[in-house]
Amino acid sequence: MVDLPVFPDSCQRGPLPSSVFFLTHLFLLLQPGKLNSEEEVRVVGPGEPILALVGEDVEFSCHLSPYLDAEDMEIRWFRSQISDVVHLYQGRQELYSQQMAQFQNRTKLIKDYIIDGSVNLWLHGVIPADEGLYGCRFLSSSFSKEAIWELEVAGLGSDPRISLEGFNKGGVQLRCSSSGWYPKPQAQWKDHKGQCLSPETETIVQDAQGLFNLEISVLVQGDVHSNVSCSIQNSLLLQKKEFTIQIADAFLPGGSPWKRAFLGTLVALPLLLALLMTLALYFFQKQRQCQEKLRKHAEKDKERLTAELGKLQTELDWRRAEGQAEWRAAQQYAVNVTLDPASAHRSLEVSQDGKSVSSCRAELNPVVGDPQRFSEQTCVLSYQRFSAGRHYWEVHVGRRSRWFLGVCLASVPRTGQVHLSPANGYWVLGLWNRCEYFILDPHRIALTLRVPPRRVGIFLDWEAGKLSFFNVSDGSHIFTFTDTFSETLCAYFRPRSHDGSEHPDPLTICPLPVRRTCNLEEDELDTWLQPYEPSDPTLGLW
Repeated sequence: MVDLPVFPDSCQRGPLPSSVFFLTHLFLLLQPGKLNSEEEVRVVGPGEPILALVGEDVEFSCHLSPYLDAEDMEIRWFRSQISDVVHLYQGRQELYSQQMAQFQNRTKLIKDYIIDGSVNLWLHGVIPADEGLYGCRFLSSSFSKEAIWELEVAGLGSDPRISLEGFNKGGVQLRCSSSGWYPKPQAQWKDHKGQCLSPETETIVQDAQGLFNLEISVLVQGDVHSNVSCSIQNSLLLQKKEFTIQIADAFLPGGSPWKRAFLGTLVALPLLLALLMTLALYFFQKQRQCQEKLRKHAEKDKERLTAELGKLQTELDWRRAEGQAEWRAAQQYAVNVTLDPASAHRSLEVSQDGKSVSSCRAELNPVVGDPQRFSEQTCVLSYQRFSAGRHYWEVHVGRRSRWFLGVCLASVPRTGQVHLSPANGYWVLGLWNRCEYFILDPHRIALTLRVPPRRVGIFLDWEAGKLSFFNVSDGSHIFTFTDTFSETLCAYFRPRSHDGSEHPDPLTICPLPVRRTCNLEEDELDTWLQPYEPSDPTLGLW
């Protein structure tokens, strides 16, 4: 069932038809709390896996569709099955007696919009044991419905630490260690040419918190020169940490001419032994002094780096909190966006409800090697036109390897070679080859995202001249265009052709609680006010 928008009294309406049938449906539309039948109620959850980092907070959102007052309902958040209670709201209060021990003192219920049937649950300090299936159930005297989703947990461990274990078999034994990884990481040694070195030992253990700690050792022979590196990778985040150490040739036992000279002198000249021992003691004392100086310098550098890292972490936490606050503020301007099949390129397939678009065949005549120029615009635009106000919508991109999202001028041409930049009327965010996020302003600007987004939030402030993109997977801010909008805009969708990846997901507009109107062109206002009925084929292109 498609969620119906609710319009405040301040909405500008066009001339209303005099049909009694229309007035009856409009009356029902303005009373979302009354249902025709029990089957019309459903619970809408995140709808996709949520990725959270160890030690951070995660938010679960659930709401009723259509929106009902849930203040007197029982709302149960559970783990895998109904009996495993994560958080329980019943009788207008929160009950903790049935809560699982794992979640005690870690949950917080946000019920600011419970009268609209929308609630959020915060889970503090994510740990590996939190990974798995979750659900929320709304229970009243007339119905019981639930939504299920999956929580994925990832931990980026500490920087690798390399230590010298001693000499063995004519080489140097090195050991690399790190802790705090999840899921189980992959570690490897490489020489200065980037070729992998076979490890001597590898130990990976899981501590009491469920995090993985590892140690991996390697034997460096005399024929290996220059740099040796130890790298550890998180397969879920597609991120790795690496440490490199440089080994001098003379440090390897097999290649030390001093050792051979010493042994020859020891056999030939016993008297020289005393002199060599004296020299050795002198150099040893000098080495100890040098090491002590190096240790003091290292401690000072460590203190300085710790202080700088503390400042950077404080600024990062502040920016993250600011981005999440901006994202939550933008959600109050959610609008119902649908796709216009008439604007879709012939290689695209738009769903019947106008909420999804995918590539049904390869794009025609792409400009090879340049993801920002195309001979034909294989895109689709929204029905809605934006010429004023603030508007927010979310698009599920899944695990697609290529896509473009944003807005464009309603008047821009979509044939011939086009550079997708603000100068040509396009404000878009793109993904290329799975991991290359970028914007064009007007030149290509690469973006680095800490968590790959599975859902992208788009917020348009027409008067302020701002278009912002948010990563709904972790609530972070991605990028904001600042420009001057003087013409009508449309939402822009470009799924790109299927490139053989394992996840050819369509681009899907996500259902959101709509609590205000969007500013539309006057000739579209009557259509926007009509309730959407999927069973009526005459409304299939709404």
